[in-house]
Order: sequence, then C-alpha cells, then structure tokens
Amino acid sequence: VIGVGTAWLVTMCRFPGSRTLEWALLLPMAVPAYVMAYVYTDLLQFVGPVQTALRELFHWSRRDYWFPDIRTLEGAALMMTLVLYPYVYLLSRAAFLEQSVCVLEVSRTLGRGPWRSFFTVALPLARPSIVAGLALVLMEVLADFGTVQYFAVNTFVTGIYRTWFAMGQPVAAAQLAAVLMMFVLVLVLMERWSRRQARYHHTTTRYRRLPKHELKGWRAAAAMTACGLPLLLGFLLPAGLLVRMAVTAGDQAFGPVFLTLARNSFTLAALAAVLAVSLALVLAYGQRLRPTPLLKGAVRVAAMGYAIPGSVIAVGVLIPFAHLDNAVDAFMRQTFGVSTGLLLSGTIAAVLFAYLVRFLAVSFNTIEASLGKIRPTMDFASRVLGHTAGRTLIRVHAPIMWGSLLTAGLLVFVDVMKELPATMIVRPFNFDTLAVRVYTLASDERLTEAATGALAIVAVGIVPVILLSLSISRSRPGQTDE
Repeated sequence: VIGVGTAWLVTMCRFPGSRTLEWALLLPMAVPAYVMAYVYTDLLQFVGPVQTALRELFHWSRRDYWFPDIRTLEGAALMMTLVLYPYVYLLSRAAFLEQSVCVLEVSRTLGRGPWRSFFTVALPLARPSIVAGLALVLMEVLADFGTVQYFAVNTFVTGIYRTWFAMGQPVAAAQLAAVLMMFVLVLVLMERWSRRQARYHHTTTRYRRLPKHELKGWRAAAAMTACGLPLLLGFLLPAGLLVRMAVTAGDQAFGPVFLTLARNSFTLAALAAVLAVSLALVLAYGQRLRPTPLLKGAVRVAAMGYAIPGSVIAVGVLIPFAHLDNAVDAFMRQTFGVSTGLLLSGTIAAVLFAYLVRFLAVSFNTIEASLGKIRPTMDFASRVLGHTAGRTLIRVHAPIMWGSLLTAGLLVFVDVMKELPATMIVRPFNFDTLAVRVYTLASDERLTEAATGALAIVAVGIVPVILLSLSISRSRPGQTDE
C-alpha cells in the first residue's frame, strides 16, 4: 500500500514537495533494519525520551499509564515495513513511468475517472513489477536476522542460526533452510498460477510527457501526508536520532579508518551491482528466447538465494571454494613442488560470488518484470531487419527498459551496502565494511558509537540513490516531448 500509493502520487500528481519526494522516498533503503530496531527501541523504551517526557509532562509514575512495547512481532513488522517499502516504490514507479499516456487517456474517454483508471488500467499493467517488489520484500523479511533476533521473535532464520552455530548441527540447519526455500517457491508459483495466460504488454509505442494532475487544498495536504509520513518515520526521525547520538558520543575511531571502510563498502557494492544486473539481463533474455521448462526452472532456482540467510550462503560458498583451493594446491605440490595457498577462499572474488548468489533475485525480478512488458513483435521486427539476438537486446530492449536496469542496480547497490553475515564470514582478513563496524558496536549495545557508522552507510549510499532516482525519472520514452 505504501509503495504503490506513493509511487502513483509522485508520478502522476503535482503537489508541494512532489519533486523532492520522488527521490526522498528512497532514503529509508539506506538504513539497515537492525539499526532501525535499535534506534526505535532507544526512543520508545521506558527510560527513553518519549516515555520520560510523558512522565514529566503529566507527572505519571510507572503504574499510571500503559505504553506499547516495540520489541514484539508487530514492532518487528513495523520496522521492516519502514525499511522495505522502497522496494515496492521503486519498481512501481518504474512501471508507471514505462506506461503510455494513450492507454490512460482511452480509459478516461470511456468514462472512467482517475480512481477507476488507476485500479482497472494502470495497476493491472504494473502488476508484474509490483509483485516483483513484493517478492523481494517477502524474501528479505524471511532472511532477516538482526531485527528479529534483537526483538526476540522466533523465525526460521533464528532457528537456522541456533541450530547451526549454537547446537552445531549444520545438516539440520540446511534442512530448515530448504523448507524456507520451498515456502518462498510455493508462494511465487501460486502468484504465477493466478496470472495463468495473462500478458502485460503495452499496446502502443506512442509516449508523451506524463500529465501531472494538480492537487490543491485538502487533496494536496492528504498527498503530502501520505508521502511524508513514511519518509519521516523511516528516515528523518531515525537519522535525526543517529545524528544526535553521533554528535554527543560517537565512535572515537572516526577518521581515516572510516574512509577506508567507506571505500571498501562502495567498491563492493558497485561491482556487485554491475555484475548482478549483467547476469540477470542475460538470464532473463535467455529465458525469453528459449522458454523451455528446464531453463525456466533452472533460472527460478538460481534466483532464490535472496530467501536464504547470508551466513548460510557464505558457508555454502566457502565449502566448494575450499575444496577447489585444496585440490589445486595438492596438484601443484605434487607436480611442481609449489604451494599455491588459498586462491579463491577469503578473497574479494569469493565475496562477490556470495553477493551474486544472495542478490541475483533482486536484479532478476526487476528485469524480468520489465522485459515481460515488451511485445514479442518487437523482437520479430528487429530480427527481420537483420539484428542478432544480442544486438536486439542491446539496441532495442535495453533502451526501453533503462529505468528498470537502473532500478535493479540501485537495489543491489543498497543491499550490498547493508549486507552483514556473508561479508563477515567470506571477507578477506583485515577487510572490513561499514556494516561490519556498525553491527559489531550495536550488538555490544554501544549504539551511540554505532550511530557514526550507520550515518556513514547512509552518506555513502545517499548520493547514488538520488542520482539514479533522477536518471530513472528521465528514462521514460518521450520524456522530452512537450
């Protein structure tokens, strides 16, 4: 509701602050969910500023009032909602930008008002992108560990961690992870079955500048509230509290070490985003060209890693890499008397491979949804004109879906910036990131010190978020037409 509603408002309506909200609504993506949980717990706990102010204002004692406990199942759901709604917002906005005005105008000429046009035309056309965003949210929630562990909410992931690390039973933990994967697969298959033979191709190639409905009075106020409230609760309030904690008692190690951590985080995120988008584009286009059951099944399995906890993926990556390194080392010792050591394990390549396994679904779902809206007749026309499949992808499809490609890259970039378990296990020695630093301090209840690193994550990620959001806005076909 938040993601789709705000995407439609900032895309199709004009009201005070709408241009700023187009990119500002993405800012909660830069805040890790576990940091959000720590911040709101500090804000709303008994000795926190909210309850303290209430007691001082009304002269209450502990037994004179009731205050909701944030560390509950509902509280965890709220924290994840505030952090994850931008996934749906990004994909929904990209879908609305790719729609033709002509289709909406035909709906209006047939007597449908703005609301009916939205629900009966624009929303069904955007369904693949919306569902792709919801699938990402679903898998992110199922794989989350920091938030649910801190709020003492028992989930599959906490069970996997306890079984693997506390009880020392990796086989049982792998069985739990398999059940988790099956749960996600069943939900995805149920959604695809509900679509059955429905297709979502655009029926026109005519694009013009999107009309901006001018909102005034109470409608403008309602739109500002609907878009401003998620931004306030999901970014402005937590960021303000983090700034206050960082200024009053931040990390004493702030300085050159943070420049190194920021560089490490930015480099990994940028490389992972480029690789994930490139691989997802190849897989999605290959599935479009050869939609055989075997290929479709293999691609679907390859894109399920997002539902698996990062630590499980990290261990799964280290095991074959270690076997390969040992085999190569043994061969070189026996043949040439030279030890090669570890070639893949504990390297940047291993970290990037783990990121691809973990976040391929993020880019693939986005690109598949956008590619599915391009009519097959465009492929046929390109091939008749002498283009190969590769040139058709580069010269025809890629420009049309450029906004979705940027969206996929942005999602992977921000996710890698916040990724923790896989980075901690697979990273090379003496190679830390901002996320590792923040979690290390926050897990020790040193939240005021962790605030500095959390703000650094936001600072490193906020510039590409704004730039890519503006690029997405300009990527719509016909955007320069008057």
